[in-house]
Amino acid sequence: MSMVRRSRSLSAAVIGVAVALVTAGCGGSADVEEGSGPLRISAIPDVDPSDLAEREEAMAAYLADELDVEVEYVPVSDYAASVSLFGTGDLDLVFYGGLTGVQARLRTEGARVLAQRDIDERFRSVFIAHRDAGLDPIDDVAGLSVLEDSRFTFGSESSTSGRLMPAYFLDQARIDPEADFAGAPGFSGSHDLTIDLVESGSYEAGALNQQVWQARTEAGTVDTDTVQKIFTTPEYADYHWVGAPGLDERLGAGFTDGLRQALLDLDGSDAEETELLEKYGAEAIIPAAPADYDRIEEIARALDLIR
Repeated sequence: MSMVRRSRSLSAAVIGVAVALVTAGCGGSADVEEGSGPLRISAIPDVDPSDLAEREEAMAAYLADELDVEVEYVPVSDYAASVSLFGTGDLDLVFYGGLTGVQARLRTEGARVLAQRDIDERFRSVFIAHRDAGLDPIDDVAGLSVLEDSRFTFGSESSTSGRLMPAYFLDQARIDPEADFAGAPGFSGSHDLTIDLVESGSYEAGALNQQVWQARTEAGTVDTDTVQKIFTTPEYADYHWVGAPGLDERLGAGFTDGLRQALLDLDGSDAEETELLEKYGAEAIIPAAPADYDRIEEIARALDLIR
């Protein structure tokens, strides 16, 4: 865990008094209870841990500066842990995928959808294949039927772009992952590992989020002579930030609204903001609402991933 706090000068009269100045759109300040602790942020571990930590540490620094509070990045072991720790009150702000965000809100009454990246309202997954598998690029969802009898891996079991939506599109192509692949499907645990497992030949094909595939291919860390993209799915809503209930009570009246505004104010207006947004693969942060993820919940229930 790592903690960031904006450095500032305090007069002797106010030393020892914790104050959270909600400067971004909240219209004033909010009193923080002494000893109430930092704002604890996290994210689902869907990419390389070092890249994830670098991104979230940068977000912690940004929020500490904007909100004038201590901000602590808390890494989690897996997707389920992020939902569990949020539910027990150990995490205050989590960058979730669509499915995990729904799961967190269903489990934690009063949790609030705060914002999403500009790319999240029209997100996509990609299906990839080892070239030796003999799978040619596919024109439409129905074409995913060619994956029957292949050795296939998803990402995390709770991933929206690496499991939920790929499973949904496979179902549209009348492919049952539990019955129609060559053995049970794998679950790599992250999008990066899905690429690596298909590239190595451990699996013939897999699915992951489009953003990671683009970033890896642009960085030259994928051997495209060995692994290729064979299909890009239709669009759906995905990642978003969810705030925990009780933040206003712990960190001051209006804090949640100030936190939301701080996220929305991240618009690339200076070099540091642009660099932070690039770490998220975005150009801006935009509003989001629970209804944006109704389709995700509906599909998750249909696939028995939410009961």
